[in-house]
Amino acid sequence: MLKEERKNRILSILLDRVSARTIDIAAELGASRETVRRDLLALHAEGRLEKIHGGATIDLQSTEKPFQVRMGRNWAEKLEIGRRAVDFLPTGSAVFLDAGSTTAAFAEVLRDRATDIKVFTNLQPAAQILGQKAFLLGGTYNEDVPATFGELTLANISRFYADFAIVSPTAIHQEQGLMYYELHECEVARAMIQNARKTIVLADANKLDATSRVRLSEIDCVDVLLTNSDAPQNLLKLFRERIPEVI
Repeated sequence: MLKEERKNRILSILLDRVSARTIDIAAELGASRETVRRDLLALHAEGRLEKIHGGATIDLQSTEKPFQVRMGRNWAEKLEIGRRAVDFLPTGSAVFLDAGSTTAAFAEVLRDRATDIKVFTNLQPAAQILGQKAFLLGGTYNEDVPATFGELTLANISRFYADFAIVSPTAIHQEQGLMYYELHECEVARAMIQNARKTIVLADANKLDATSRVRLSEIDCVDVLLTNSDAPQNLLKLFRERIPEVI
């Protein structure tokens, strides 16, 4: 793997997980720890991450247009997860959809399907993509993640009851459960889960067994975990011990 490709992969990992250990990055990239340390130092010198003891972290608030960056990463994997989600839902389902790049990919797939599915979402791009299939939940608009949040959004969610809450957390961990980077994102996802019959988590392989800074709930609240086909089988086996369906 070329140096620039490694550096981009490192940034991709950190944008998903917020922080990561050098040893874990090296294992994922198939590179030596010394090589990864040099890459981390170079990225730190470029102002693109912060070095911490044993690894690195990234401040999403200081990253230019973090949602647009996330939309451009692992898009093929996110579309694969989106297709799995659309195929999983029965015709006529009503679903909540929270704000994330993977849920935006779900909306892209659903737009091109004739499936009669109604979507209640706070993600503005998803509502634009889906048109009349979507109901955009009102609230305070956030520019970094183009979605609505706050008390009005939570009040809107409480007016509906859905068959499924489809959420895409920053991380899903065996012990820590579902985790988000921002509290207001976590609050919206929690409200959606409370007002739905079942919970579906969309998470690409980079989010599995990772952690972030705001905890939503135990993993036991998840009924279905949908991930991409490249997800490590050893991790899927662990999640299948706690989640009824892992696809």
